[in-house]
Amino acid sequence: MASCPPSILMSSTQPPEDHAPAELSEEEQKKVDRENAEREKREQEALPYRWRQTLSDLTISIPVPSGTRSKQLDIQIKKQFIKVAIKGGETILEGEMPKEVKVDESTWTLDDSREVTISLEKLNQQTWWPHIVTSAPKIDTTKINPENSKLSELDGETRAMVEKMMQMGRPTSDELKKQEMLRKFQQQHPEMDFSQVKMA
Repeated sequence: MASCPPSILMSSTQPPEDHAPAELSEEEQKKVDRENAEREKREQEALPYRWRQTLSDLTISIPVPSGTRSKQLDIQIKKQFIKVAIKGGETILEGEMPKEVKVDESTWTLDDSREVTISLEKLNQQTWWPHIVTSAPKIDTTKINPENSKLSELDGETRAMVEKMMQMGRPTSDELKKQEMLRKFQQQHPEMDFSQVKMA
C-alpha cells in the first residue's frame, strides 16, 4: 500500500489557523501593564546611571567615585555612539545609541567631583528613545506622558493657534481653514494632548 506524501501528512497535523489569541479584558490588560511597568522600573533602577528625556534632548546622570577629576574620565560622544569610563578603571556606559545626536550641541559636566551629567541633543526631535544604548533594557515609549509645558516650546504663531483652538473648542467660520493645519500638526506631534479640541 502506497504511503501518503510527507507534505500531506504534515499538513494534516497542522493546527487550524483561525485560532487567534483572545483579547485581554480591561482588568487583565491593567494587570499586564502594571507588571510591565514594575519590571521596567526594576530594569531601569539596576542601570549604573539615570536618564530622562524630552522630545529634543536627553539628560544622563552618572555617579562616579567621590573626588574624581575631569582628566580621569574617558567620555566620548559621537553621532550614534557614547562611552563613559574611568581611565584605567571601569567602563560605566558604552554602546551604540538607537538614534543620532548633534555632537556639537551635546555636552558633559562633572558636578562636585562625584557625578557626571551628560546632555545629548537629539537629531530627530520628534521621537522618544526607548533606551540610551541599544544593549540596555527598553522602556515603553507609548506610556510616556509628556508635560503640558510642550506648548511653550512651539513657535509663537503655532502656539497661539493651538491655544486658541483648545480654549474656544468649536472653531468659528473664520478658523475653518485652519482645521487642516491643526490636523497635520496633531499628526506630527502625537505626544501632545488634543483631547480638548473640538473639530467641526
